[in-house]
Amino acid sequence: MALDPSTPRLDGRVAIVTGAAAGIGRASALALARFGADVAMCDRNADDLATAAKEVEAIGRAALTEVLDVREADAVEQFCRAVGERFGRVDVLVNNAGGGFHASFFDVSPKGQSSLVRENFDSVTHLLRAAVPLMGPGGSIVNLTSIEAHRAAPGYAIYSAQKAAVGNLTKSLALELGPRGIRINCVAPDVIPTPGIGELPDPPGTPLPLRGDADDVAAAVVFLAGAMARFVTGTTIHVDGGNLAAGGWHRRDDGTYGT
Repeated sequence: MALDPSTPRLDGRVAIVTGAAAGIGRASALALARFGADVAMCDRNADDLATAAKEVEAIGRAALTEVLDVREADAVEQFCRAVGERFGRVDVLVNNAGGGFHASFFDVSPKGQSSLVRENFDSVTHLLRAAVPLMGPGGSIVNLTSIEAHRAAPGYAIYSAQKAAVGNLTKSLALELGPRGIRINCVAPDVIPTPGIGELPDPPGTPLPLRGDADDVAAAVVFLAGAMARFVTGTTIHVDGGNLAAGGWHRRDDGTYGT
């Protein structure tokens, strides 16, 4: 493949982004639109979702929205059916929706655990089953996981376990979907300032002397969605400022590192 400045473009492609009303989901939807994709967006927040859709349309791309809970398989199936009726196919699926809460494992009830599994794992499998039948060769799936899927995460044990499960699922599906010409990868961010998280203290504590934001994550999503990554599947891009590489070392206020 000969590379040129048009290679990253997504003109004529159709993307689904879950949890698209704010934060990383919104940034990903807008980035995909800026690179040429039409975007189908879903979220539980109707007002913010409508605003994000208007931003996509202002870029000059088509937007389809649906207010839904991705934990509900029937709602997801209906949404993907609407996407197929509107656009005829799906080229890119970004499984961004998810979330968690801080609590010791022993303070999480069975009901709370079930909620975390539905939010972070079942939601992904619902979208995969509903969207993949609309995909053809050249399709790309991007699952948002977390740096916590790759290291100990006290206070987020179940959440991080589900993100790790999505990572393992991604590797297995890379082999199942590869013969169909469909790629599937993960993007694993560190903690990113979003409306759901709020402001984070300085310094960022990463090897790089800067704080990452939602657009940094969206950049990895756009890369994996397009032809620049046509030979990349079953892997994870870490958007963490080097925190995973730091391996438990933390940057002090004076810029040095220690445990």
